[in-house]
Amino acid sequence: MTTNETLHLLTHHQSIRRFKNQSLDRDTIQTLLTAAQRTSSSMFMQQFSVISVTDPQLKQQFAEITTYPFTQSNGHLFIMIADQHRNEFIGEEAHENTKLLHNGDRSLAAFDDAALAGQSIVTAAESMGLGAVILGSILNDAQQVIDLLHLPKLTFPVFGIAVGYPDEKPNLKPRLPLESVHFENHYQEPDKQTLDAYDQTIRSYYTHRDSNTRNETFRHHIIHDMQVSPKKRSEILSILKNQGFFEN
Repeated sequence: MTTNETLHLLTHHQSIRRFKNQSLDRDTIQTLLTAAQRTSSSMFMQQFSVISVTDPQLKQQFAEITTYPFTQSNGHLFIMIADQHRNEFIGEEAHENTKLLHNGDRSLAAFDDAALAGQSIVTAAESMGLGAVILGSILNDAQQVIDLLHLPKLTFPVFGIAVGYPDEKPNLKPRLPLESVHFENHYQEPDKQTLDAYDQTIRSYYTHRDSNTRNETFRHHIIHDMQVSPKKRSEILSILKNQGFFEN
């Protein structure tokens, strides 16, 4: 398989949750944000924003929402925002109808832009010797995040990213076999034998990794997450609509 420095970086991603007591300097933060801005954007509408959470009290509240104490201490905390509010401002300033910004198509585009830009931050950080972890757990209480960050209509917090200097080196977690996620010309139903083999791979990984060992398979993980979810996550769709997204 072809390899180079970029491919090695992409194929060896590891989420980092323990960071050294060393802050990111302003130039590093600027570099990460510039990488985010250069990400592909649907129709060049650039429908995302990024909020850096630096206030200690705010970081404490995010630690409680995410249940991850590290979000309040070391590293830098970014929140990726799906943002059609700025484009609505431009439309209203020109006295144009902005109804399209609220529909499913443009709503999805804003979330796509925010997610792609977030991945650029992670990749850029890792290329600089930093570590990162994406925090979907900010959605444990999406409304509280909206309130804390004073987010206006047509904005929504997609996920957080903690970035810092790694203080751990986790084992590389095995992914699904490529044939389970890549198909040619049409979708293919999951293969039981392939999933059986992957279950054994994941069980071995969890049994032998350096920390937090446990007896778990991929199927067990998926079934558990189907059954258990923070209560307030069930409110996300109604919160999205209240913020002006997916109205039609």
